[in-house]
Amino acid sequence: MAARTVAVVLAGGVGERLGAGRPKQLIEVGGRPLLAHAIAAFDAHPGIGEVVVVMAPGHLREAAAIAAPFRRAAAVIEGGATRTASTAAALRALAERPDDDRVLFHDAARPFVDREVIDRVLAALDGGDEAVAVGVPASDTMVVVEDGVVVSMPPRETMTRFQTPQGFRLGTIRKAYESALADPELRATDDCGVVHRYLPEVTIRVVEGSERNFKVTRPLDVVVAEHLASEDPR
Repeated sequence: MAARTVAVVLAGGVGERLGAGRPKQLIEVGGRPLLAHAIAAFDAHPGIGEVVVVMAPGHLREAAAIAAPFRRAAAVIEGGATRTASTAAALRALAERPDDDRVLFHDAARPFVDREVIDRVLAALDGGDEAVAVGVPASDTMVVVEDGVVVSMPPRETMTRFQTPQGFRLGTIRKAYESALADPELRATDDCGVVHRYLPEVTIRVVEGSERNFKVTRPLDVVVAEHLASEDPR
């Protein structure tokens, strides 16, 4: 199945909240860029046939240099101004692949995704699911706030924090994005959200994530990432 599975590493963000002055996926932790850590996780997995990197405009040369040592890195392409636009760019790059192929979308800013997490996503797709999310239970009390006022408090035990990779049959995510890109009011922060909105008949399976699989977003996250990188056998 490896030849029919592609991992897309999304590195199109510019990391404004991190305040580094450059795309955060190029920031080094443990002696190498976040992007390299993310690519390495999929390059080393036997279930992945190839890796496609979607990079922020203006930084393709840097991304290509980072990806070059990895044998499964098949392409580095330019992303868009939003997460949705970057995923759409990846889907265009995969236009010749059949609908039954598997595709995993992963945030480059999550450098410590475990092999076991990838295993669980692929197992769910092999089991017949068309869309798979990775999640960890919410540990904080979750509230819905409007105009600075709490309007509802969903039961915490029903709340899950999504991570990546998110996995799909290629035909499913293609169909969802065909509808999404035709919608002038499209608002999406992840790909399962696009499937949920535009293909409500598709069940989205949620598999267990990992607290190590966190997203580097703010300066304190870099400190945590440095610590984890010092313990990472990769």
